[in-house]
Amino acid sequence: MTKGYDFIIIGGGSAGSVLAGRLSEDPAARVLLLEAGGSDRHPFYHLPAGFAKMTKGIGSWGWDTVPQTHMQNKVFRYTQAKVIGGGSAINAQVYTRGNAQDYEDWRQIGCTGWGYDDVLPYFRKAEDNETHENRYHGKGGPLGVSEPRAPLPICEAYFEAAAALGIPRNMDINGETQDGVCYYQLTQRNVRRSSAAMAYVSPNRHRPNLTVRLGAQVRRLLIEKGRATGVELVDGTRLTASREVLLSSGAIGSPRLLQLSGIGPADHLQALGMKVVHDQPEIGSNLQDHLDLYCIVELSGPYSYDRYARPQWAAVAGLQYLFGRKGPVASSLFETGGFWYADPSARSPDIQLHLGLGTGIEHGVASMPQGGITLNSCYLRPRSRGTVRLQSDDPAKAPLIDPNYLADPMDREMTIRGLKLTQEILSQGPLKKFILAERLPGPDVKTDRDYFDFICAHSKTSHHCAGTCRMGADPAAVVDPRLRFNGIDGLRIVDNSIMPTVISSNTNAAAIMIGEKAADMIKFDNGMG
Repeated sequence: MTKGYDFIIIGGGSAGSVLAGRLSEDPAARVLLLEAGGSDRHPFYHLPAGFAKMTKGIGSWGWDTVPQTHMQNKVFRYTQAKVIGGGSAINAQVYTRGNAQDYEDWRQIGCTGWGYDDVLPYFRKAEDNETHENRYHGKGGPLGVSEPRAPLPICEAYFEAAAALGIPRNMDINGETQDGVCYYQLTQRNVRRSSAAMAYVSPNRHRPNLTVRLGAQVRRLLIEKGRATGVELVDGTRLTASREVLLSSGAIGSPRLLQLSGIGPADHLQALGMKVVHDQPEIGSNLQDHLDLYCIVELSGPYSYDRYARPQWAAVAGLQYLFGRKGPVASSLFETGGFWYADPSARSPDIQLHLGLGTGIEHGVASMPQGGITLNSCYLRPRSRGTVRLQSDDPAKAPLIDPNYLADPMDREMTIRGLKLTQEILSQGPLKKFILAERLPGPDVKTDRDYFDFICAHSKTSHHCAGTCRMGADPAAVVDPRLRFNGIDGLRIVDNSIMPTVISSNTNAAAIMIGEKAADMIKFDNGMG
């Protein structure tokens, strides 16, 4: 049986949720949102500190990378969301947009309409910012953006330690300049997560023209005579789209589904015995991600949130949140950080910092039995490029994810410099009364070879994957600057996979911006009000 809609959105993540909310504003447009994951009703999705449970299983597909050739064959857990809201439902809620020059770089390579002045109105349109309303920020949008409610005294000491190295305090890293250390603003409203689904889908579920289907995994796109006409689900159900099919499954999911549909590099698809519907060599190429490193120190007292992992303190934390909206449950645990330089001559900050108010917060990261803090760093403009490929034509099989971390020697050098910067900050005087000793990397790590060996044992993804369905003005690009697929009509890709280069920060806010901008383009191109 086939059922028809005007628009079918594949993927209810950050960008897909925005599309569902915005396109269904037109009551004449029949909009279907398909999400392979489940609902976000579990409390962990709503409590700020629920993030700590996310990289350890809940709401995730449980995928890993292939062994990393340039990192001693290390295999990384590669968390990909399996829930409505996508990454915005399971992330640390850090609200950063990248650097203005990131978007200028896109514009300069031919992505007309994607310069900083072009995208800024869409960041502002999305925001309901509790603090700022100016050129850079807006109020009244669907997405809650707010200040941290649960910082600790050690956060202020971190700012003082950075100042001792000449790193300034920045009160708005999404404003005029990105340089400096800061409290990040968070995608929260009333000390609860504000995911894209909570902001754009939940308030609009009552609309008769919006259908949301959870647990709906797409088997393949339907292509007829060079046009995308709908989708086939894994159970064989066929759904048709009279206007457009909008693929919003993320930098891993979108190239995966295209390849499952026979759209991608012909040699790869043929090697798997698949019929080639459309040869597009760049699908699944150009994968970029930020490699995250961490320096862990043990504290000399109960200065972090680690003690609340114990049952008796966990009960106290629950009461603090219930009655005062404060304490560790009110914290995303990574709401302090900033941007600085590994290369002093870089055009803008090339290192991002996240101060974790505890240890062992994410999968694979060591914990300190007596309590500690974690200072993460990632190099923001990697040169290494990886791939997303299929194991087989079976949609139940995980994709082959290869970020190809540290393939470029420059990435390796800058990554090590970033780790040394975290050590330097944590060794400054203002933090001495809090810190007992550095445990990782520790005093035995001295040479660059030692640092490299340490990174191969102690690192993780920053969850900032992008680039696998590149936007561009050239014929080889997967989509054009209006996000229309090159070579197949009626198909657009709307998510972080379209980024030509990954932005210099967390990527969730940019995914929401991409959704907002795409919604306007789709409305215009389809003659909608």
